[in-house]
Amino acid sequence: MAIAKVHFKRNEEGVVFISGELTRNSLTNERLLNQQLESTQSVTYFDLSSVSRVDTAGLAWLIHSLGKLQQQDKRLELKNIPEQLRNLMALGQVSTLFE
Repeated sequence: MAIAKVHFKRNEEGVVFISGELTRNSLTNERLLNQQLESTQSVTYFDLSSVSRVDTAGLAWLIHSLGKLQQQDKRLELKNIPEQLRNLMALGQVSTLFE
């Protein structure tokens, strides 16, 4: 079985492009995950257009990231949310957290 991978790339405007899988198998490197939240900007943008798969662990990480940024008086905005994540957000009744 192949190990799921997730990749992060931040552009000059501070948008974090996430590709690969946001799953319990790919979200294991806490240091790498926390680096995505380090920014001097008041809003962090996660572009999810290249996310191929997401599960409840991926959603939990996004909620955790939102909370961490809010503690710093910052915001998290999601762009290009995949349908699979929209469905998980609706099932968990957390869609409004990211509005």
